[in-house]
Amino acid sequence: MAGLLAALAVSVTGCSSDSGNSSANDKIKGADSSESASASPSASASADKNAPSFAFPSDITVTVDRKATGDATKDAILRDVAYSTQANIEAFGKGDGKTTNLSRYFGGAAFTYWSQRVATLKKDGLTLTGHYRYYDFEVTDVADGKTAAARYCEDQSKAYGKEIKTNKVLRTKASDKDFVLYTLQAARDSAGDWQVTQQNWKKGDAACVQG
Repeated sequence: MAGLLAALAVSVTGCSSDSGNSSANDKIKGADSSESASASPSASASADKNAPSFAFPSDITVTVDRKATGDATKDAILRDVAYSTQANIEAFGKGDGKTTNLSRYFGGAAFTYWSQRVATLKKDGLTLTGHYRYYDFEVTDVADGKTAAARYCEDQSKAYGKEIKTNKVLRTKASDKDFVLYTLQAARDSAGDWQVTQQNWKKGDAACVQG
């Protein structure tokens, strides 16, 4: 797929593609229960209290590989960051940039950016299909239990774009660029959820590439 979602990116406040300075984005001046689940349409993401439910189209599957850190705050952050990945794919799959889950797990510049990207992809007559896998979740900084920096990897090697009208799958040759490193900042909202507020990514990063 060569990073269809990341390829949509243009430089905007808080969200930029192929960032060459991800380490700088990992630091904030001043956050994984063990999980390996394949999310299916209308299935609950997990048994966590107040866990969201995601409704993916039948031709989209999402796998989240997330391990416990042993730190309650970090585990909560990574749980919600993992939910954000699924919320993002759900929004693109539905062609709706204002889903309950996208609004719940994204805020600020990140929410504005992704909601606009969903609308753009739909306007272009495209959607997503295939399998998305997320792994190597890590909290890199926590400030006062209210803001945090984190990172994770995405495997799009079995995911593709699809034309909405014809259902034609836009298959691409697999490459290292199918593996994407995301770095982000998150903040805890009034409801206690951790929202992704800023996000950067780099396609083909060696930290994420797998054979």
